[in-house]
Amino acid sequence: MRLSPVRAARAGGASRPPRDVSATPILPSASGAVVAEDGWSWGSRFLFLFVCVVWGFNFLFVRVGLSYATALWLALLRAVIGAVAAAVLLTAVRGWGRLDRAGRRDAILLGLPNTAAFYALLFVAIQTVLPGVAAVLTYTFPLWVALLSPAVLGHRLGVRQWLALGTGFFGVALVAQVGSVSASGLSATPILELLGSAVAWAVGTVVFQRRFDRSQMLEANAFQLIGGSVALLAVVALLAPTPLPTFAPSLDISLVWLGILGTALAYSIWFDLLGRTRAATLSAYAFLVPVVALAGSVVFFGEHLGMLQVVGVGLVLASIYGLGRSAAREGAPPPARSGPEERPSSVPPGPETTEAPPPGTRSPTS
Repeated sequence: MRLSPVRAARAGGASRPPRDVSATPILPSASGAVVAEDGWSWGSRFLFLFVCVVWGFNFLFVRVGLSYATALWLALLRAVIGAVAAAVLLTAVRGWGRLDRAGRRDAILLGLPNTAAFYALLFVAIQTVLPGVAAVLTYTFPLWVALLSPAVLGHRLGVRQWLALGTGFFGVALVAQVGSVSASGLSATPILELLGSAVAWAVGTVVFQRRFDRSQMLEANAFQLIGGSVALLAVVALLAPTPLPTFAPSLDISLVWLGILGTALAYSIWFDLLGRTRAATLSAYAFLVPVVALAGSVVFFGEHLGMLQVVGVGLVLASIYGLGRSAAREGAPPPARSGPEERPSSVPPGPETTEAPPPGTRSPTS
């Protein structure tokens, strides 16, 4: 199998990467896999903002879709449409053939937590939970990623990052008015289902980054959607084959949004960024999604922001800024040092160590 430049650099100590990666910090994980955190262009930032908007409106379209299909059927339809659209997109960019047999197998298995469990638990819970509460509980996801990253990826978080995560989560809680949950009589079952969906998504995210490099992410995404679709089909057949969905224009629009935009396209962007951004950092930026979901409710359902919600939005934006600043500091290459410390450790000290002349030139002493 053809190796990516990053993996080729790791395959043998004597070989060198085909390009200069001195400006691209390599972040080692616990497994020996690496993530080249090369920074985001303005195009990448725009695409991630697009993902946040799409995923924020997902909560609204799920509520619409549940009027025409059961939770498990809607989850299955989203996964199948997403898998087909992701395969078409992968074909268009000629992205097939990056995974070997073991890679395809692992990606399919990762579809169990990342698609099947995530969709099923989320859609079942959102039947009885308002979109704002569902969003905040689902987006405890960044905290679970942060908790899993040290053990799975070896990515240690600093004090500032933990404070930013806590600030962002507290802001999301204020935005979704979590303090009113107990007064509404919400049972523990949907809360546990939503937290379970967040944990399942977090597990899939960190294992994906450990297992695949950037060149393999899009193909792995297609196979994990296929694996998740097969698992959801089995669950529907065993637990809730009827009633069948009632197809109507509103359901069709919801499925196009959820399957094509919210799954195939948004996941492709997400996994591409995951190939070059620490999982904890990338997932923390997703704190913006519940804010988008609330904004959609304000516009389309006439909800109003209270003072605490306004404060929450400010805390979320401050958290995102703080995490971005921390990531920039960690991703910056170390300053150049002068003197004998520049000597590589593999070169024994000596009185005179000179570099070999470039090919085609003669040494001054020859």
